[in-house]
Amino acid sequence: MEWNQTAADYPRDRLLHELFEDRAAQTPAATAVVFEDAQLAYGELNARANQLAHHLRSLGVGPDALVGICVERSLEMVVGLLAILKAGGAYLPLDPDYPRERIGFMLEDAKPRLVLTQARLRDRLPERVNALLLDAHDHTISTLSPDNPVPVAAPHNLAYVIYTSGSTGAPKGVGVSHGGIVNRIAWMQARYELEPSDAVLQKTPSSFDVSVWEFFWPLAVGARLVVAAVGDHRLPQRLAALIEREGVTTLHFVPSMLQAFVSRFALSQFKSLRRVICSGEALPAALARRDAPQLRLHNLYGPTEASVDVTAYDCGAEETTGYAPIGRPIWNTQIYLLDGRMQPVPIGAAGELYIGGAGLARGYLGRADLTAERFLPDPFGGAGARLYRTGDLARHRADGDIEFLGRIDHQVKIRGFRIELGEIEAALSRIAGVREAAVLAREDQPGDKRLVAYVAGREGTTPAAGELRAALQAHLPDYMLPSAFVTLDALPLTANGKVDRKALPAPDLGALQAHRYVAPRTATEAALCRIWAQTLGLERVGVEDNFFELGGHSLLAVTLIERMRQEGLQADVRALFVSPTPAALAAEAGRRAEVLVPPNLIAQGCAAITPEMLPLAQLSQGDIDRVVAGFRAGRPTCRTSTR
Repeated sequence: MEWNQTAADYPRDRLLHELFEDRAAQTPAATAVVFEDAQLAYGELNARANQLAHHLRSLGVGPDALVGICVERSLEMVVGLLAILKAGGAYLPLDPDYPRERIGFMLEDAKPRLVLTQARLRDRLPERVNALLLDAHDHTISTLSPDNPVPVAAPHNLAYVIYTSGSTGAPKGVGVSHGGIVNRIAWMQARYELEPSDAVLQKTPSSFDVSVWEFFWPLAVGARLVVAAVGDHRLPQRLAALIEREGVTTLHFVPSMLQAFVSRFALSQFKSLRRVICSGEALPAALARRDAPQLRLHNLYGPTEASVDVTAYDCGAEETTGYAPIGRPIWNTQIYLLDGRMQPVPIGAAGELYIGGAGLARGYLGRADLTAERFLPDPFGGAGARLYRTGDLARHRADGDIEFLGRIDHQVKIRGFRIELGEIEAALSRIAGVREAAVLAREDQPGDKRLVAYVAGREGTTPAAGELRAALQAHLPDYMLPSAFVTLDALPLTANGKVDRKALPAPDLGALQAHRYVAPRTATEAALCRIWAQTLGLERVGVEDNFFELGGHSLLAVTLIERMRQEGLQADVRALFVSPTPAALAAEAGRRAEVLVPPNLIAQGCAAITPEMLPLAQLSQGDIDRVVAGFRAGRPTCRTSTR
């Protein structure tokens, strides 16, 4: 098939971090990474990463040795990722926001040689883990050689392992080699041509594969990496301020997050923006047409098992209805749409999407059975060639572009997160009092997809929704928690005894809203009840009403937290999952003494300040004094380089 003629030259002998080292040697004084008010030049970043790499090498890190990294968003995170690769190892990202039990499972399953972390995060890790506290060892590490370590890894060695949701009830680690991701970065640069003057926003958590190109693409070509602060990476108003302040030219959005962003801000108002890249879920055509004159929107598709993305499509005004295509294969990649007998389907017919080529992952860590099930011999390739079976349905258009049609199994994508419903069902089934459980991704309102859990209890008793949610929080990340729980006497079955998912009823949110109303008792509770009602589109909300039981989900949680911050109430999304009622969150907000100062939305060169740019009416005199203290002689406090 001509569309699979994708052979292209790329630096096959280079390792991921060596692309960065080349740039550090060429432009050592250029700014490499920016985080809040600190920055590192290419030479500084390389030296710090080298020093840590030498220390890791002395601890036995080498080819295919895994090193966990549980670090908050910071310059240290970038230093740590580079250092692990330079030492010859592969990095294993551990999101500090994940439940301790999930982090513990990943560590037990992957068995990393050690974990890089910070003192304030040590209690997120099991005691038995060999942890290297970066902030505690900084002085010792800074005395080591700043020179590049002698390379010990090869392109076939692992660069990173990222865990994805697992259908059998536990997450699975996907191991990706240097060669696969280097091909991906090289293609991306040839396709989109970053310049040293570009700035790429890094906002995806490191535990998701999009973060890989966000970190390493700019560093491989001499551009500037802008790391969003903790919490800010999910808040549209904070992102808007960061784009303006740092002159961001390139950033990634999951389509649902892009929709939330453009509902608040026009892309055309960000004069620096040149590229918006979407992936993670189907891109609605109406959203794909939202190009500002100075930028292009690109739709990418791919699983973690194939070095992030394998197809690409440049969106334009011609998109009309439905969803934007996912495009054609990238360099050195083959896409096959096959029937049940592994034969190609005709153009226009639906087939399962299989991926071959340079980007395929090594497989699943410690899961030879699952690797053999999903990574198959390639009947169209040479000896040793493999195909990855995605489970996605797609079809070719007559022009060669591919359209994504959906899934053939129970894997779903919600707001960009890849979720195996079976993992949630397994976690529910382990809860005391639960006899059987099923989970659906429902879209009862257009554009609002959410997880709904259906539970049948043992001996006529079923734990309450709050108890179920609390139990799941100990095992699952926030994005996998159901928005609603429906209690049934028994799950409906088909004639052959399987759960009849089509017969599962929609949750009755009206019944949840009809329970006893408890009025707010304090000004904070009143403000939260009002924000709750605005966000959820309800007439009124009481202080004991649960955000998620009323239809809330992770994307609406971001909106709610942002509205809170605009009114001086400080909290984060994680706090909402722990304290999901106005009464509980009011108590949590009351324990946070510092009022959050709204971000400065005054663009450089602005000729007139409008009220929404700096809402001082929301600030106390003490807050205004803190804003003024950040300026010297009428100019903002200068950013400093840190070492």
